Amino acid sequence: METICPIDLRCANEISALLTPPSSPEVQEYFDGLLSTRQCRDIGVKQDGGFGKGAYAASEFKEGELVLKDQMLVGAQHSSNKIDCLVCSFCFRFIGSIELQIGRRLYLQQLGASVNHDCDMETYSYTSKDCRETDSSDDDDYSLTKTSKKLGECTSGSSKTKLPLPDGIVESLMNSHLMLPYSNMFSLPQAVPCPGGCGEAYYCSSSCAEADWETSHSLLCTGERSDSVCREALLKFLQHADETNDIFILAAKAICSTILKYHKLKATKLEGQEKYVRANASDHCVLSLLLEAWKPISMGHKKRWWDCIALPDDVNSSDETAFRMQIRELAFRSLQLLKEAVFDKECEPLFSLEIYGHVIGMFELNNLDLVVASPVENYFLYIDDLPYHEKQEAEKITKPLLDALGEDYALCCQGTAFFPLQSCMNHSCCPNAKAFKREEDRDGQATIIALTPICKGEEVTISYVDEDLPFEDRQASLADYGFICRCPKCIEEEETVRES
Repeated sequence: METICPIDLRCANEISALLTPPSSPEVQEYFDGLLSTRQCRDIGVKQDGGFGKGAYAASEFKEGELVLKDQMLVGAQHSSNKIDCLVCSFCFRFIGSIELQIGRRLYLQQLGASVNHDCDMETYSYTSKDCRETDSSDDDDYSLTKTSKKLGECTSGSSKTKLPLPDGIVESLMNSHLMLPYSNMFSLPQAVPCPGGCGEAYYCSSSCAEADWETSHSLLCTGERSDSVCREALLKFLQHADETNDIFILAAKAICSTILKYHKLKATKLEGQEKYVRANASDHCVLSLLLEAWKPISMGHKKRWWDCIALPDDVNSSDETAFRMQIRELAFRSLQLLKEAVFDKECEPLFSLEIYGHVIGMFELNNLDLVVASPVENYFLYIDDLPYHEKQEAEKITKPLLDALGEDYALCCQGTAFFPLQSCMNHSCCPNAKAFKREEDRDGQATIIALTPICKGEEVTISYVDEDLPFEDRQASLADYGFICRCPKCIEEEETVRES
């Protein structure tokens, strides 16, 4: 029997208003304002009657040229990746020091907590994917590689076996008593702890710490100064997300961000008004402020998560209804835990299953993998490139560390995020742009690069799927997004399929 969420019934009108798509003028006004605020003068967003929003070049781009750097609306590092990478919880830059990054990895590795991942540090895909565990236990040899450079001749890490280090080395790295040679060439921002005292979130600066606190973390912090309703419930919510799907973390950030923005708007509106007026604010006023706070989320294309999630390969089509019901129940359980942790009566409609399902569905359909390359990799590459005598001297210290780290010596930061401008880019199987991390891109912003020359006024397109897949496979993958691709490549290949 389908679970009924009482808030869906009690707040039906408010939910309907929140989920009503914004009008074309409202969309245009929002994105014009966003582009102006971010000073993005080379790209624009326009409404298209047939395909909704689209991103268009406001100037010409050459092949390989940067088209857009887009700051995320919400983002989260994969829970398992937090073991391997210490990054700013707001902008996702690596923080601390090379010594701390290596020492922390080795410490957690000694505890048996580290997990291996595959990671492409330059190209990242349109939708977020689960981290893939790798098992390389069948190989006796390995080479340390980077997408843009191979350490084929590097003597460091010549054995795949992780070798133990002398006592005290790991602690010396973590408390800065041991300074590695040439690590000053790779300085990182000092780690700033969470102002709420959770001991889990760290930042590259006080400004990032403050921004994250004001955006959502004040409600999602598990520290003593948290503004959550119940920290115990919050811990249960976070544990549930870690064990099931960390897309719930993104949804929680979106809900909390809207709540905090609502109260900020309300405080501004009521400032200077009489106490009587404050105490008797109308329901219409509350909804109006809630809709304004919700506006950034309202701009994203949405479907219920359980309706739009792709059917896994191991689930038969005959079991699809049961599978989607299980997904709905999973979302409802997550919502109940979140409600116990951060419920706000004035923002009650946000805690309906209908809203929660649509928010998660928006992320399912629009997320981009969050990838930030590790400075530890660049550090070891730098050591490998030193002149022979300097390299020999440096490797007296660095080689044991590299051997201890093993094959996964420099994993990148991995997560998932929603980027408002990038999400406006439509799909093509012959795209003129792609998401691509350059050497200088050291934070979590989405970076879009031109694949071909793009003329002024031309639509900027990216591929949501692997464009090298056969026609039928691409169409099947794109069906999850709710459309049939009619790009020139698909039209040509469709005719070929018909003729064969």
